[in-house]
Amino acid sequence: MFASGELWPPTMKRKEFMKLFRAKPGKKGWLKNYDPAWVGTREMKRLGEETLKDRAHELLAANLETLSASQALLYASDRYSVLIVLQAMDAAGKDGTIRHVMSGVNPQGCEVFSFKKPSSEELDHNFLWRYMKSLPERGRIGIFNRSYYEDVLVVKVHSELLESQKLPVGRRGKDFWQERYNDINAFERHLVRNGTCIIKLFLNVSKKEQKRRFLARLETPDKNWKFSPSDIAERAFWDDYQEAFEDAIAATSTKWAPWFILPADHKWITRTLASEVIAKTIMSLDLEFPKLDAQHMEGLRIAAEKLNAEND
Repeated sequence: MFASGELWPPTMKRKEFMKLFRAKPGKKGWLKNYDPAWVGTREMKRLGEETLKDRAHELLAANLETLSASQALLYASDRYSVLIVLQAMDAAGKDGTIRHVMSGVNPQGCEVFSFKKPSSEELDHNFLWRYMKSLPERGRIGIFNRSYYEDVLVVKVHSELLESQKLPVGRRGKDFWQERYNDINAFERHLVRNGTCIIKLFLNVSKKEQKRRFLARLETPDKNWKFSPSDIAERAFWDDYQEAFEDAIAATSTKWAPWFILPADHKWITRTLASEVIAKTIMSLDLEFPKLDAQHMEGLRIAAEKLNAEND
């Protein structure tokens, strides 16, 4: 039986379990090897869905505590920053994942950026510029709800958008996109070398589940505001987007900034796995509170003496 607060099988080490979701690109169509409706290994499924959900909720709660403690260390040590990149098709659950997974962190040390259509000023710079301005400072966590990857995803699917980017005249074929992947890899390598820990999560939702969630938005008045006619227009390009995701992830899942492909058809499993990846990655930084020198410690001792000597 699983120990309390654990989701993975006892016969599988935690590190091995997380490898199930780390991107392992292969030949064309490799994304199909990742099941959007995944809810566990055979050993896990023997527990039954309700028990498995209970285990997932326990693990999520434990990870939220870990994240809260790790954030305090992150801020105090002031050497690293954390950048969480979320990419997905519409209705995959990015907003909900952010809300549930980051609910335990101090909002003063965490900021979420949702990037919309670029402004005229942003289009007058290279495609990475507007994201650079929003990078988290040392000691803080930054979340990109969509990111610079949009420029090799939506812009690749709708190549006419390149015209608005005011680029020098040239071909826009395979080499062009490979150069953009190279730019992203170099950008992320630079960030990592300078103390930014990058966590990239692709929420992998199926076309069938997206349809169900779209219909729920249309049929529930309180959710109508979430729906846009453009959602249906983009759905028509589903296969093109799947290919674009495959190409982008294959080209940019690196040792220093790997991609994790999380099943997104079941929100409870998505949120639990996201919390596991984020908590485990931040813990791997081996953060610790600053060590104080003798002079500082003596100052603290004197301060304590003065406070204790006060007459209340």
